[in-house]
Amino acid sequence: MFFSGDPTTRKRVDLGGRSSKERDRQKLLEQTRLERNRRLWLRQQNSAALKIQKYFRGRKVVEIERSKVREQFYQTYGKHCQNVDRHCFGPDSEFLRQLIFFVNARNINDFSILVETCRLIQHLVQDSGDVVGLFAGMDYLSNHSLVVYRLRRLSFACIQAIHYNRNHLKAQLLITGEESSASATILLQALVLLLDPKLPWACKTVGYLMQRNVFSLFREVILTAKENMDGKGSSGEVSALEHVLACMISHVGQSPCICSNVDPQWSFSFQILTIPFLWQTFPYLKEVFASRSLIQYYTNQMALCVQNHVNVLPTNILNEFPGYACILGNILETTSAALSQPDCSFEMALDLAAVTTFLLEALPPIKSSSRESSTVGEDDMIVGDECVEIILDDNLQQQITNAIDSRFLVQLTNVLFGGISMVHGSHDGPDDKEVAAVAAACAFLHVTFNTLPLERIMTVLAYRTELVPVLWNFMKRCHQNQKWSSLPESFSYLVGDAPAWLLPLSVFCPVYKHMLMIVDNEEFYEQEKPLSSKDVRCLIVILRQALWQLLWVNPSAHPSSGKSISNTSGHKRHPVEAIQSRVGTVASELLSQLQDWNNRRQFTPPSDFHADGVNDYFISQAVMEGTKAHDILKQAPFLIPFTSRVKIFTSQLASVRQRQEAHGVFTRNRFRIRRDHILEDAYNQMSALSEEDLRGLIRVMFVNEFGVEEAGIDGGGIFKDFMENITRAAFDVQYGLFKETADHLLYPNPGSGLIHEQHLQFFHFLGSLLAKAMFEGILVDIPFTTFFLSKLKQKYNYLNDLPSLDPELYRHLIFLKHYKGDISELELYFVIVNNEYGEQTEEELLPGGKNIRVTNENVITFIHLVSNHRLNFQIRQQSTHFLRGFQQLIRKEWIDMFNEHELQLLISGSLDSLDVDDLRHNTNYAGGYHGEHYVIEMFWEVLKSFSLENQKKFLKFVTGCSRGPLLGFKYLEPLFCIQRAGSSVSEETLNRLPTSATCMNLLKLPPYRSKEQLETKLLYAINADAGFDLS
Repeated sequence: MFFSGDPTTRKRVDLGGRSSKERDRQKLLEQTRLERNRRLWLRQQNSAALKIQKYFRGRKVVEIERSKVREQFYQTYGKHCQNVDRHCFGPDSEFLRQLIFFVNARNINDFSILVETCRLIQHLVQDSGDVVGLFAGMDYLSNHSLVVYRLRRLSFACIQAIHYNRNHLKAQLLITGEESSASATILLQALVLLLDPKLPWACKTVGYLMQRNVFSLFREVILTAKENMDGKGSSGEVSALEHVLACMISHVGQSPCICSNVDPQWSFSFQILTIPFLWQTFPYLKEVFASRSLIQYYTNQMALCVQNHVNVLPTNILNEFPGYACILGNILETTSAALSQPDCSFEMALDLAAVTTFLLEALPPIKSSSRESSTVGEDDMIVGDECVEIILDDNLQQQITNAIDSRFLVQLTNVLFGGISMVHGSHDGPDDKEVAAVAAACAFLHVTFNTLPLERIMTVLAYRTELVPVLWNFMKRCHQNQKWSSLPESFSYLVGDAPAWLLPLSVFCPVYKHMLMIVDNEEFYEQEKPLSSKDVRCLIVILRQALWQLLWVNPSAHPSSGKSISNTSGHKRHPVEAIQSRVGTVASELLSQLQDWNNRRQFTPPSDFHADGVNDYFISQAVMEGTKAHDILKQAPFLIPFTSRVKIFTSQLASVRQRQEAHGVFTRNRFRIRRDHILEDAYNQMSALSEEDLRGLIRVMFVNEFGVEEAGIDGGGIFKDFMENITRAAFDVQYGLFKETADHLLYPNPGSGLIHEQHLQFFHFLGSLLAKAMFEGILVDIPFTTFFLSKLKQKYNYLNDLPSLDPELYRHLIFLKHYKGDISELELYFVIVNNEYGEQTEEELLPGGKNIRVTNENVITFIHLVSNHRLNFQIRQQSTHFLRGFQQLIRKEWIDMFNEHELQLLISGSLDSLDVDDLRHNTNYAGGYHGEHYVIEMFWEVLKSFSLENQKKFLKFVTGCSRGPLLGFKYLEPLFCIQRAGSSVSEETLNRLPTSATCMNLLKLPPYRSKEQLETKLLYAINADAGFDLS
């Protein structure tokens, strides 16, 4: 009431200008909201408590009632059912009503009563043989509702009892019916009796059990039983448990069945088939499941789940036994019998392909132990945000790979493609059935290629199925009629707006490529197998356009390995980028192989392999690493014209030489070479150079046979003359390092070690020598065989390369390939005899080959082993050392831009005659000469009249090299020049011979008065072999 002196009691003033009442209002609203939420939570809590109490009281009352009924049951029928007779099972008896009301699988006494009841049922049925009369009396129709209710409850009680007590009964679960005293066997045999499909209540009983998810209970029962088997398989007799499962699965899907649909997650397919190695435990169940109607029903059920992306797989038993792998192995084991049936439906094959595709996609790649491995790298399983490596059990892997065998592949493709006509008009597009068949087969095989070892399946697909002709006819008609754009919806495996041709190409390319590795030249060129030359030309167009679309127009942003893994928590589709990457790889490999066939014998112009969109901008981009154009240059170089690639190659060499010249201003490497010991001197001096020195300038001083240094200062011309002479001497067959074929083509001598102790060092030197010539842009006249040039590209040679080495051996092998009789009568073994310089040695093509006879079954293997021995094995050491020397200067990525035929052009230039008109067009004149001078006119006429040999000698005389630049004389540095020799037309001048300065590509030509005089003098000069003395 009075001022106390305490300032804290003074009224607070809000300097913000707002009323305190407004602030209190907001606070009040918030408090009201919180209070309302608290009351709501209390009401919900009370409601939940009431429900729990109500449930508890209800269960308590039921248990009390069950106890009362149980006591009444004991009093009436006895604790061991000693007072039970036949009438107790009838509709008027209380026996079954009371039993199914109180029975509890957890109660040991109830379990005993249930077992005894089942034993009594079996005895009574055995005595009378009337199951229906036992439960329904004389009138089943009037009592059927009561009978069905009792028996389905009784059946479920038996299954619950087995499931709850499975650990105690695990030793009894798989014993056969002969030992019927076992509790588990009695319960299971009673189930077999009650679930007989012939009984009128079977349908409703099985339907009730399915709705109660009994297969999930059976799954745990079977897993417990398998633990007790200790790895042992079935004894051969059918167990009661197997009989029960057979009754249930054979009922579902039958025509009179009126069961309601059950959630697939709890079905036989996803609860029982996900148990590893199921058929080893239940072989009889396998026979039942493999029947056409059943496997078709369950396959269709699984296919529907796949299409709807439903996750229905149970929890994995162990990490190495994922459910998707177990179900795949079990399905594949049973499909062969179903597919082999004459009436196997097309729809079932479609469903089977869809299911196996879905499950195979989830598998990690399965490794092969042989030389060829899967084209896909290792992937990881993605689970949430963590990366967990999936390693399948070895036996499970074996089950899957053994199931996808030749028989399965042949059967599946036969059923899918069986109804497709191979005769179509060029204007007929594919119908819906053909599109569905191709889509299903391609999706399945695409995933199979990414998962299983390829060598196990490629030969089967290529030669024992109609896959290649069917896919080719499909692709050709879609291409000709422009149907691709209307197909993506049918190819449901693809996602987004991916083009429909991706899947067919991803399968067709590797299979057709495999065929081309095995067919011989006669089959491909003469018989036009497997495709006609017209079809091959069309295929080249399709592949070229597809590659250009994938690599340039719509390249994948991040190409993956072509394999996508899905997990059990949801199915992931292959990303479009992965399939694009896969098709880009296999299509480029196939086009490269077709280009090799075209190089052996041309059936289409080389320009057919070139993409239409290559222009100057593309070429400028291709030189720069990290660009799309550069990636195309590495993956599909044949899309770019040869001349453009040569320009890129020469520019790459020029940039390396410029960097090298910038580091070393002065020439450090000067060779003194005796002409009559050119090979020894060059080997000793070049072998001492480092890799960096090899890239630098080398200047040469020649010494003639009299020990006198030749005239001339090396400005580059003498070095070119040296390179031409040394390569001619080093690769001469008389030296023994190389041999030549009947066509005078060179390849390493397999017996070089018998002639030269240091032959491998010489091959290293020769590789460096050839690389130096290419590095400096010097063409050398060394014609190599194709199979040796492939070694520079680190490629493997096949049967089709053998004719260039040994045509006679090739003819003999082709004779064996097509031999109609019994090859074993020819007494051939897996050995080959080498004959080098009269020394014969015998080598085995396989371990123990001298004891392995060639038969009709293994003759193809024998043929390819012989080819491999001659084309790859015999020259492996020589080729390896040659390649090491070659790669000191020439990088692998440079050589990979060219095929073997083009590589020979890089080394030697064109074999055609000298293009005199091109040389004339790119010639300069000096000293008073000009293009229309009478001496110049005579000169060109004389040069045109020369033979090819003399034209080469002239070119060597003026440039130091007998071959012109690969892309024409426009690229000769410096350009060819003709200079007038002598200031006046005197007799002394006219008697002089033409001279040259090869370092400047200069011809000093006196002004001769007649064509005959000019020809005589010029021929004398170019044939004098006077070294550089004439200069």
